[in-house]
Amino acid sequence: GDVRPTMNRDWNGVWDVKPGRFDEGWTVEIVIPFKSLRYRPGPSQIWGVNLRRIVRWKNEVSYLTPVPASYSLGGINQLSIAGTLVGLEVPGAVSNIEIKPYAISDVTTNRTATPAIDNDPGGDVGFDLKYGVTESLTADFTYNTDFAQVEVDQQQVNLTRFSLFFPEKREFFLEGQGIFGFGGVRGRGSGYGLAPILFFSRRIGLSQGQVAPIDVGGRLTGKVGPFMVGVLHIQTAAEPVSGAPTTGFDVVRLKRDVLRRSSIGALITRRSVSEFGDGSNETYGVDGTFSFYDNLDINTSLARTVTPGLNGDDLSYRAQFDYNADRYGLQVERLVVGEHFNPEVGFVRRAGVRRSFGSVRFSPRPRAIAAIRKLFWDGSVDYITNGANQLETRTVAGGFGVEFENSDQFRAGYTRNYEFLGEPFAIRSGVTIPVGGYGFDDWQFSYAFGQQRKLSGGVAFSRGSFYGGEKTSVGISRGRVGLTPQLSIEPGVSFDWVDLPEGSFTSRLVSARTTYSVTPRMFIGALLQYNASRASISTNVRLRWEYVPGSEFFVVYTEERDSLTPRFPALENRALVVKVNRLFRF
Repeated sequence: GDVRPTMNRDWNGVWDVKPGRFDEGWTVEIVIPFKSLRYRPGPSQIWGVNLRRIVRWKNEVSYLTPVPASYSLGGINQLSIAGTLVGLEVPGAVSNIEIKPYAISDVTTNRTATPAIDNDPGGDVGFDLKYGVTESLTADFTYNTDFAQVEVDQQQVNLTRFSLFFPEKREFFLEGQGIFGFGGVRGRGSGYGLAPILFFSRRIGLSQGQVAPIDVGGRLTGKVGPFMVGVLHIQTAAEPVSGAPTTGFDVVRLKRDVLRRSSIGALITRRSVSEFGDGSNETYGVDGTFSFYDNLDINTSLARTVTPGLNGDDLSYRAQFDYNADRYGLQVERLVVGEHFNPEVGFVRRAGVRRSFGSVRFSPRPRAIAAIRKLFWDGSVDYITNGANQLETRTVAGGFGVEFENSDQFRAGYTRNYEFLGEPFAIRSGVTIPVGGYGFDDWQFSYAFGQQRKLSGGVAFSRGSFYGGEKTSVGISRGRVGLTPQLSIEPGVSFDWVDLPEGSFTSRLVSARTTYSVTPRMFIGALLQYNASRASISTNVRLRWEYVPGSEFFVVYTEERDSLTPRFPALENRALVVKVNRLFRF
């Protein structure tokens, strides 16, 4: 059958590439060792292969084999329409063992700690091991894991009552992440809606904002017969600052392909020490994802959690109908999340809700206007009540958009909101919105420049009423300025002016990510962020050098300063880290 595969954008196997230019064009040669791939044994091999080329300057996408337009960029995942690669002469069975030890040294300063830490040296060692159990099943083992080389989170402005979502960036958890996706909810990006994420790896290695060191961990991912399998165990050390004890995290995922492009499955997670008291926290869920034709998906799930001290109202279930074709779109969803639904190895943005959601889209491609590739008209209704069937949120939205032939996009929208606050909402220090029902609306306008431009990104503006007052917002998102082929700057700006009867405030968040590619295997990246709400200026500078394929050298400098101090902002904490790893393959 044509079961939809899971793309792993974070695959980091050993490979090499060399491009070349000549008078009439260019060529590229890619070398992937057989040890970097998993395949069934035997001399007779038939593989599927497809290649995609994107020419940004004229917004052109081409494939090695034809892909229907209805698949969009997702067509690269459909191996049923890929080319057939024959005549391969593959090596015989190999052990497929990879071990990557690392060594790290650091110097840390933290003047907010008690007692303060000033230029405290440290060091550590650890390793990762990967073993190809079969051609489609891989085991990973990690000891004394360290993620000092990972870029810090990009800060966000939060003017809601609910938690923000920060995506996973750690390589160990990114690989094979799609296997653990549940009920059609991927959980990697920020636009996930309200559906709970039953397994969210960011909950591992963090405790009340403090890093909890990972002592040891193991993972088994891949396919056994008709089943996709994912098994994970991580053991974290005790964290003296937050008081978190040694904690074990377990995840088991089974998924079976059914019909042509559908699957059913089950997911179990366990945290050995619950955040709510003595005993463990467990989550049990079953789901089904059914895909028909080219663009019709039905996502279903049912889950329950067991938490010490939280009894009853611990279920969550979801049913979603999603028709997402090129010209028309229709989505209907019913979601219920119990007040005590608490997956402590997952993420729930909003518990105790019953959500009914619907949206429609019409997006024709007008042939009479050469400058316009596509038009968009869409609308949606979101209706959310609590467990007592009392209305908490109602959102009615409509919008119009244009995608131009040069890949620029314009968008205009109107949103009418109703929010009921059952308890006071402290939106900022000294500004608290009282209990009550609030109706407000706003207009949004945005223009996004195509990625092929030297200056790209989106500019957005919105203005309207807000909890009995007014709010005006401007921002720049996904910005990029290509100064040279090797040097780029990605600016981000978010300003909000809020005027409420209870008080007024302004939130300002400015960031700039700079990347300089020294060579194809070495880059220097820096992320500078200023957050007026936290009165902080933070800097993260990273050098990564892949000195041989699969082996890396890192130098990382991180600091945070208090922007309210006079003259140069006062240092709060900083760290300089040097890390090196080496890949050995057997």
